[in-house]
Amino acid sequence: MKTKITNREIWSIALPIMLGNMAQTIINFTDTAFLGHLGVVALGASMLAGLFYFVFTTVAAGFATGIQIIVARRFGEKRYDRVGVIFEHGSMFVLLLGLLLFAILCLFSDHTLHWLIDSPNIYEASLEYIKYRKFGIIFVCFNFLYRALYVGISKTKVITYSTIIMAIVNIVLDYCLIFGNWGLPKMGIGGAALASLCAEVSAFLFFTLYSYVTLRKKEFAMFKHHRFESELMGSILKLSTPTMIQKLFSFGVWFLFFVLIEKMGETATGISSITRSIYMILIMPCFAFSTTTNTLVSRVIGEGHVDQVFSTIAKILKNCLWCTIPIVAIVAIFPMQIIGIYTDDMSFAQLVVPSIYVICGGTIFQGIGNAYFEAVSGTGNTSAALYLESVILVIYLLFIVAMTHLSTRVEYVWFAEILYGVLLGVICFLYMKFAKWDKKRI
Repeated sequence: MKTKITNREIWSIALPIMLGNMAQTIINFTDTAFLGHLGVVALGASMLAGLFYFVFTTVAAGFATGIQIIVARRFGEKRYDRVGVIFEHGSMFVLLLGLLLFAILCLFSDHTLHWLIDSPNIYEASLEYIKYRKFGIIFVCFNFLYRALYVGISKTKVITYSTIIMAIVNIVLDYCLIFGNWGLPKMGIGGAALASLCAEVSAFLFFTLYSYVTLRKKEFAMFKHHRFESELMGSILKLSTPTMIQKLFSFGVWFLFFVLIEKMGETATGISSITRSIYMILIMPCFAFSTTTNTLVSRVIGEGHVDQVFSTIAKILKNCLWCTIPIVAIVAIFPMQIIGIYTDDMSFAQLVVPSIYVICGGTIFQGIGNAYFEAVSGTGNTSAALYLESVILVIYLLFIVAMTHLSTRVEYVWFAEILYGVLLGVICFLYMKFAKWDKKRI
């Protein structure tokens, strides 16, 4: 059956999410672009320490995904007064989670990074980065929760505004604190971390003020005291826990990807730092449209239109590819010009080019795979999503281990992204086609 979801509705959700996803991408891009001029050690340390930090934030992202699914379902059912109740319960959990993650970062970062990183230079620079960045973890947790709220109720323009604020704060402070401009201290990699922390705090303050002004008096019952509902909290955790584990496992393996590359040497780490930064730009539309898939699948099920799920996924995928392919083509045609943003060393830039070609192919497969994976989560079957991706991640990790031991070519390791996208798309499509996900109630 043809979906009632229009292209305009898809873009009205996907575009602000895309711009919202740019927040962390811009932070990564500006950090990498500025630090690239300090050398491969600063590049490698910012990449590894940044990924180590985001391993912890993915737990909050997983919880927020569960909140997003429930909010979208209630929104589709037109039970708007439950939105504020769900958000309040989510806030209580996020506060405790943020405090726990901060304590872990304070107590275990030194020993964990020392165990994982071989290069003494990269290790010392990574500690300098984490020293400042760890203070942002609670704010990041709440920012994920706010984004989940606005995606769930399909009012995603606010995410764009928060992204603009984060980008401005991070770029200005990167320029000032990394190199010591405008009378501020020259902090190097520590300045990049401090700039990112300030950007995260600014987004949290904006989200809170904007939400208080615009949602407090509306039908969503926001910023009101609600009775604690143990049954609701149990339902949220039941839905969110598999997603939290899945995202932690997924991003943990992604972190191990770069840890294994670091053992190939500082040059390989520098190459992958630039490759990752460009990849994060390429894949932004894929993540935005996959999140849109999650939300709209949950919403159409809530509206009672289970028969429209596949046509909705197909329409979202078509829009995703129309958006992604031109960006991929530009990067594939002009790789040296783009790499030149990060480094003045043209001989080093030449080493990065093969990996860039690999991620151009990986981006297309990731777009398809992630759309079907988020569709599985959108049905409310988050446990199934966890099991499916766990199998794929084991294969993905084994491939990375094999490539880092059998070859010295970094681009061969990056082929893992193509493998992951293909497996994710095929397995999740088969699940959606044959499993009885339409019986799930949340």
